[in-house]
Amino acid sequence: MVVASQQGIDSLESRDPATGEVIGTVPVLGPDEVNAAVDRARQAARTWGQLGFDERREYLVAWRREMASRVDELATLISRENGKPRLDALQEVFLALSHLDWAAKHAAKVLGPRTVSSGLLANFRSRVSYEPLGVVGVIGPWNYPIFTPMGSIGYALAAGNAVVFKPSELTPLVGVFMAETAATAIPIANLLQTVTGDGRTGGALAHARVDKIAFTGSTGTGKKVMAAAAENLTPVCMELGGNDAMIVAADADIDRAAEAAVFGALTNAGQACISVERAYVVDSVYDRFVDKVSQHARQLRTSDDDDAHLGAMTRADQIDLVRGHLDDAIQKGATAIVGGLDAIRPPFIEPTVLVDLTPDMKIMQEETFGPVLPIIRVRDIDEAVSQANNTPFGLGSSIFGRKGVRELADKLVAGMTSVNSVMAFSSIPSLPFGGVGESGFGRIHGDDGLREFARPKATAEQRFALPVNPMSFEQPTNAYDQMKGMIKQVFGGGVVDRAVDAIQRRLR
Repeated sequence: MVVASQQGIDSLESRDPATGEVIGTVPVLGPDEVNAAVDRARQAARTWGQLGFDERREYLVAWRREMASRVDELATLISRENGKPRLDALQEVFLALSHLDWAAKHAAKVLGPRTVSSGLLANFRSRVSYEPLGVVGVIGPWNYPIFTPMGSIGYALAAGNAVVFKPSELTPLVGVFMAETAATAIPIANLLQTVTGDGRTGGALAHARVDKIAFTGSTGTGKKVMAAAAENLTPVCMELGGNDAMIVAADADIDRAAEAAVFGALTNAGQACISVERAYVVDSVYDRFVDKVSQHARQLRTSDDDDAHLGAMTRADQIDLVRGHLDDAIQKGATAIVGGLDAIRPPFIEPTVLVDLTPDMKIMQEETFGPVLPIIRVRDIDEAVSQANNTPFGLGSSIFGRKGVRELADKLVAGMTSVNSVMAFSSIPSLPFGGVGESGFGRIHGDDGLREFARPKATAEQRFALPVNPMSFEQPTNAYDQMKGMIKQVFGGGVVDRAVDAIQRRLR
């Protein structure tokens, strides 16, 4: 909630979504303050970018240790701002720190200079090196307030950049915590700055002259960020919404699949961009799967207690969206075999399992972002794949089965797939994270995540001169005939191919 202070400056109250209690207050920063932060970051980037990979690694490991030493404080803060149980918050911290650790320790290998083949120009030594971009602006979400932004912040810092971070207006104190602990561990002022505020602050960062914007949020807001960034030709990395499908084959381990589906759909009260939003189950195992899912879902507890499975919904308007999707589905013939409209008790929503669904329902076409699991009966795997791909989104996906699951994964239009698991791809730091279609573009995590925040530079060094120099206007009178003959020899037959390959191997 934004309020005016006595000095007339807007401030932002962070509230516990379960109780409404004010946890803390932060300022709403405008364009002048955001631009000043970017200017300070520019100076920090010069110092940080000149350090070697090993030195940056040591500082980032020190930051990791600082946050780990205050883990109870951090987990409690996440739980209170987001509404999730403290154990969930602790798991989020674990994932965030594992990604920071991976980025710090792999940046040298991924971004260090490397020699590449010079092809037919065997008299050249070719090298690719990577330079930091400078200042990266990160706009983070409220559902995973440290894990998700760390996928950009940790990798951007490891690549040699400074970062200006705009956390969600619902979880600003987690962002403040990140900047404070970084300042304690890393003796370079303003390397990671948090600018707090609402959408106006995020808009100011998108308009600022940063060297890249990494955004996580809804597809609609992502388009606005892209439009703002385009004014300065600022490149963007977009991690947007999802409508992730799960496929259960006839030979799947149904117990395992049902347990995973419940977790994948309901963890964090369903407020995850990679949550299971649609489960397509082959007819022969459908009834057994539905029965197992129902048993698991009915055992879950929803409250603000530490031992609850599901906590409060973070946003009140998100509760309205879930209610709208449920109402639309039930009016069109869907049946809630667990939960339903009566399960909505703001700020909580009990787990809901839906059956008897049709493709025209909103819950099938849009991102629900709530603790709801729709289960759809299909004739076979081909129908499951066809329906799973019938969406403008393409973030994550999951498959349960035994035979042919790898080939099945390749048929799904999604940036990521877990096989006989859900969400595993997000927990493995070496795997790239990102989507296709309206789920965005660009990648965080893994080698690709490090390269996302670096600028490749190509260097070609001539080692010796050739008798004929194609990069000169001084050419013999029969140059055309010579070039024609060379093209026929090099590209028209296999003998020269093998000879050139042999020369290249000797020159490496």
